[in-house]
Amino acid sequence: MKYKLIAIDMDGTLLNSQNKISERNIKALQEAIKRGIYVVLATGRILKSALYYSKFLESNNPIIACNGAIIYCGYGKDIIYEKTIGVNLSKKIIELAEENNLYYHFYNKDTFYYKKRDGSAKKYYKFYGDNIGKQGIKFKALKEPIEVLNGKELNIYKFVFIEDDKDKLLDFREKLKSIEKINISSSWSNNIEVMDESVSKGSGLKHLCKSLNIDRSQVVAIGDNENDISMFEMSGLAIAMENGDEIAKKHSHVVTDTNDQNGVAKAIEEYVLI
Repeated sequence: MKYKLIAIDMDGTLLNSQNKISERNIKALQEAIKRGIYVVLATGRILKSALYYSKFLESNNPIIACNGAIIYCGYGKDIIYEKTIGVNLSKKIIELAEENNLYYHFYNKDTFYYKKRDGSAKKYYKFYGDNIGKQGIKFKALKEPIEVLNGKELNIYKFVFIEDDKDKLLDFREKLKSIEKINISSSWSNNIEVMDESVSKGSGLKHLCKSLNIDRSQVVAIGDNENDISMFEMSGLAIAMENGDEIAKKHSHVVTDTNDQNGVAKAIEEYVLI
């Protein structure tokens, strides 16, 4: 068997525009699982959301969540790796966001934390779909987010900043570079994601492959945006979505159809289930 693991991004890749996994995608992935291939959801999403969607695949296969900050394994192993953003580092990130008047939220395994006065929070949660309640995700509005870090060790895996003004967003990204020991990425045209410097989908995939004794040449990675590039670099076959960002396509080996046209299934049928 040439390929032993398929790492798949969720938004813009496995999920269609209605935040659903198509029947054809499910069928192709379940067939891969039957053949003994690991199917790994590799997402920037919170762990609870990834676990919810994994149920549709009827699989206990591993999950890489929060852009690689958490690796979850089924079979009773639960979390086999996690890397949080330290308190002092989190404070620096929050302070910079406040200085630039930018919307942000951060999360742990199951809870979104956001500033109470920010009405844009509800707008972002719609991105997760109408079934967000079923995903088991909690929400905590904070009057002053930085205060939640005082005197306690809160496990923060990822920050997300959202801004439709692209110039403002790019300017903030440049300012973030002044903060050491963080990794900066993006999963959508209007967002910036920040994790610990050692965290990426690629590093998560590398750690998982080592634990499963799988060589990178035996890995297929499918994604659509900048935060997928690191896992493309850790794979034997990197597949970008037609609807994806040009930067993802440039780092891929091949391009499949869009997320609304069963691009994931078509790629698996053509390159894996042969």
